[in-house]
Amino acid sequence: MGKRKKAAERPCIVAKPQIVDRTVKSAVRVLEILEYFDDIQRQSTVMEVADALGYPQSSTSALLRSLVMLGYLNYDPNARTYITSGRVALLGSWMSSQFVGDGKIVRLMKALNKRTGDTIVLAVRNGLNVQYIHVVQASAPERAHLTLGTVRSLVMSGAGYALLSTMSDSEAVRLAVRINAEAPEGEPHVDIRSLRDTLSQVRRQGYAFTCNLVTNGGGIIAAPLPRMADQPQMVIGIGGVSDVMRSRKEALAATLKEMIGLYAASERQPFMMAPRPLPAPVLQAAVPRGGTTSIFQM
Repeated sequence: MGKRKKAAERPCIVAKPQIVDRTVKSAVRVLEILEYFDDIQRQSTVMEVADALGYPQSSTSALLRSLVMLGYLNYDPNARTYITSGRVALLGSWMSSQFVGDGKIVRLMKALNKRTGDTIVLAVRNGLNVQYIHVVQASAPERAHLTLGTVRSLVMSGAGYALLSTMSDSEAVRLAVRINAEAPEGEPHVDIRSLRDTLSQVRRQGYAFTCNLVTNGGGIIAAPLPRMADQPQMVIGIGGVSDVMRSRKEALAATLKEMIGLYAASERQPFMMAPRPLPAPVLQAAVPRGGTTSIFQM
């Protein structure tokens, strides 16, 4: 029996949230396993799952078998591989059609991925961090791989700046002061005046752009989406290799603003749901070009 071929590898960027003592380990692991399959989008063996998540092989095997029995994973006895079942895809489908199957936000992310070839992330606030809750990976293997579930500081990341730009300065400063107060000993504090200047620039230009801020060699350009009812503020970003991102900054910014503007124009009264409207540069980019609006008219 021949060896199973591994998928082409690319630089992998990941930073998971810290798990506090009061969490139940098995529950955390089950969810991380499901997120792992959502990230790699292919079949996987027990050993691959255990290695990727840092779990003991014995407990990984037990968890995978349990998920098969519950109907959340399918098992191929010939290849000895697991993959998520259709039941997983239906979880949460009742909450918002925007995220399911070919919903508008998913279509927006896929369209940006097709236009740029880069990794596209959807992020929301998680405590004092911003977290990637959906990722469409880059189409080229040499591009960066941003892992689903990765967290970044609100005050030290492009996605964080984009999210903070939707708040008032007083709200953003209050969060920054709290982050400084809770920072581990020896960790540098964020400069409040510098943060205010950064957020002003983000609001003025309609997006946040950072390179080598969190990950050496990595960059992101991010902007806020219109706020949806009953949903937290979301941010969409284009991630890639810093040198490439710098050389394509203007083109990527124009594409990001255009696509968000078109998405916003397809929604009814999208700006009334947010504490502040989208940045003017994003609204001005909503002028249709050719047939681009068709992705939101289905």
